[in-house]
Amino acid sequence: MVAVTILTLAVAGPLMTANRAIVAAQSARDQLTASYLAQEGIEHVRAIRDNAYLAAYYAGGAGISTTAWNNFLTASVAQCRSAECSLDPTLPIGYGSGSSLYQCAGNNCKLYLLSNGVYATNRSGQTGTETRFKRTVQIVDIAGTSDVSGSPYPDKRAVSKVSWDFHGTAYSVTIYDHLTPWQ
Repeated sequence: MVAVTILTLAVAGPLMTANRAIVAAQSARDQLTASYLAQEGIEHVRAIRDNAYLAAYYAGGAGISTTAWNNFLTASVAQCRSAECSLDPTLPIGYGSGSSLYQCAGNNCKLYLLSNGVYATNRSGQTGTETRFKRTVQIVDIAGTSDVSGSPYPDKRAVSKVSWDFHGTAYSVTIYDHLTPWQ
């Protein structure tokens, strides 16, 4: 009986250690994936801003930078300033129906892993495996920023957040970026 107890303890210790190592590895994998997904959200918002500038540049005229910035804020990402949006990188860059950035609520922000390894939402019409990740993107004003005359700076902050649950615990990764109008 003593031998069985000693043998059980000798085997249980390493198994518990191995189990904890596996859970830690899974948690690290999820954190790394979430970091990449959040960064993708920021880069996508930058691409929309850059495309607004290029469209204004090719259209020509005076005040290209101001025109591009206003188009970016009022047309491209207007809905993402008042509510959270989600991103589906399999759709064309832009905002709205048929575009990659769209307003979402609750579970509509969930991500699915497609067979090609891309994380997307289910609006693209592609089927994939539902993941634990939810990504939101929002454009917010930068509080307390004004020039010497008291006028607010036009700069905005892009916020990309990926959240998930793992073993009953909620986790999230949030990345911020300072967006400025092109000069």
